[in-house]
Amino acid sequence: MSTQGRVEVQIHPSWKQILNDEFQQPYFAAIKQFLLKEKEQGFTIYPPGPLIFNAFNLTPFDQLKAVIIGQDPYHGKGQAHGLCFSVPDGVPPPPSLQNIFKELHADLALPIPKSGNLTGWAQQGVMLLNALLTVRANQPASHHNIGWERFTDAVIRKISEEKTGVVFLLWGKFAQEKQSLIDLSKHHVLKAAHPSPYSANNGFFGCRHFSRTNELLESNGIKPVDWRL
Repeated sequence: MSTQGRVEVQIHPSWKQILNDEFQQPYFAAIKQFLLKEKEQGFTIYPPGPLIFNAFNLTPFDQLKAVIIGQDPYHGKGQAHGLCFSVPDGVPPPPSLQNIFKELHADLALPIPKSGNLTGWAQQGVMLLNALLTVRANQPASHHNIGWERFTDAVIRKISEEKTGVVFLLWGKFAQEKQSLIDLSKHHVLKAAHPSPYSANNGFFGCRHFSRTNELLESNGIKPVDWRL
C-alpha cells in the first residue's frame, strides 16, 4: 500500500482483501494526506512508516484468535513499532507493560520477560491493535480525530462479522467502549481496568486474562497462546 509512492507500509495480503473497502474510502485518503503533510512540516511520526500496520502484518486475518486493544502508539523515540503496549528489543518496558508482565507472572507463573517486545504474541494470532495507528513525537493523542478511530472501529467490526470465537481483551474505559462493535453471541469479551500504574490496582491485577483467554480458546477447539516471551 502506498500514497503516490511516498508512504510505504507493510500489511499482510489477507488484511488487504478484508479492508479493501476501507482503503478506498475518502476518509482513508484524508489520513494519508494528513500524514504526508505532517512529514512535510518536519514533524516526526511514530511508528516509522513501514511499521504503521505492523499489527496487521504480523497477525494474518485467518490466524487471528484474540485481540488486545490499546489507545495510541508510544510517543517517545524508539518505543512504538505498531503493536499496542509493545516496545522493540532493547527499549525498557513502559509502566503499563511492566504491569502486564506482573499479571502474566501472577496468572501463569511465567518469568517476567527481559524484553518488552510482544511480537511473539502477535505471531500466534493475538492482534495488538491500537485505536490510533500513528502519533506525533512527544505529543500523545496528537492524531486523535484524523480518521484512525473510524478505520480501527471498522477493523473490529470486520473481525466480529467474519470470524467466530475471538477473545477480545478490553483493558480500561477506552477499550471497553469498543464492546458495542462486537457480536457477543459469537465472541468472548474479557474486561478489566487498564494496566496503567494509575488504575492497575482497580481490577487489572488479578484479572487472570491470560489463562482465561486460553481456556476460552481451548473450549472452542482453538490452540491456546503460549504467552512466554
